[in-house]
Amino acid sequence: MRIVVPAGGIGGARFLQGLRAVLGTDAAAEEQTTDSSITVIGNTGDDITLFGLRICPDLDTVMYTLGGGINEEQGWGRADETFTVKEELAAYGMKPTWFGLGDRDTATHIVRAQMLAAGYPLSTVTEALCDRWRPGVRLLPMTDDQVETHVVVDDGGGRRAIHFQEWWIKHRAALPAEQIVGVGAEDAKPAPGVLAAIAEADAVILPPSNPVVSVGSVLGVPGIREAMAAKTVVGVSPIIGGAPVRGMADACLRAIGVETSAGAVAAHLGSDLLDGWLVDEADADTDVEGIEVRSRPLYMSDPAATEAIARAALDLAVELAEKGEERG
Repeated sequence: MRIVVPAGGIGGARFLQGLRAVLGTDAAAEEQTTDSSITVIGNTGDDITLFGLRICPDLDTVMYTLGGGINEEQGWGRADETFTVKEELAAYGMKPTWFGLGDRDTATHIVRAQMLAAGYPLSTVTEALCDRWRPGVRLLPMTDDQVETHVVVDDGGGRRAIHFQEWWIKHRAALPAEQIVGVGAEDAKPAPGVLAAIAEADAVILPPSNPVVSVGSVLGVPGIREAMAAKTVVGVSPIIGGAPVRGMADACLRAIGVETSAGAVAAHLGSDLLDGWLVDEADADTDVEGIEVRSRPLYMSDPAATEAIARAALDLAVELAEKGEERG
């Protein structure tokens, strides 16, 4: 099967580990061992420029996780990381100090910054970085254009817009968000290969990533949502029992006026996009008009559990695709 996954962050990266295992792709092999393939469309709305370096957190989290270089305990950043550069920058009084740029991670950002400065698009840069990590998937940025997610907040001193990373990391999403905006998204174009991968896919799987600033950012690039809506699309709920599985997605959902529930997220994504929706057993009574809802345990507690979730998503996609063919 050819699967497309719009992904961002820890939940998306860990789900991809399970999906890769189910489909039989091998990150260490010289060539893929099956006829299956996975194309990941990575969120770049979280990208930020700091200290002259272009940092792409979601692309790097997918690359490091699938390439075996991630800090498994925290789910982001490099394993065996040190922070000498961060400490030295702070000693010089360089700001911001709230972004934890590790030494090993900095090397990736230096390579990216040099290639971008030389005129290479982000998609080419990402492909070059993946040559080292061999993630076993094709990793594409959602766009080569600069798109940044900003958050409109009111901290008592008036309304102002700050970068999503500042809101998320420095303020831990505690500042009430009035609006979340993808700056540059309206004029962005899908990166080379994105629309072709969707057109050739047998199904699109939405992982349990943040529905607003990860999956939502990818869908916000003109042309991507429309292309996906023409395929069989199955999503895995990032909300269990009225709370995010990880992170602070509830703060993002509040900002756009969506209830933090599995059903509300599915309705927000829309029946024009979603054909199927996997929810946890705690949300087994979820019912969304126009969307096939199935329940099963959704905690990615270990590799076996993650593989089981990925397999359930694939099985539902195959089932719904076959039903669609019968109706057609």
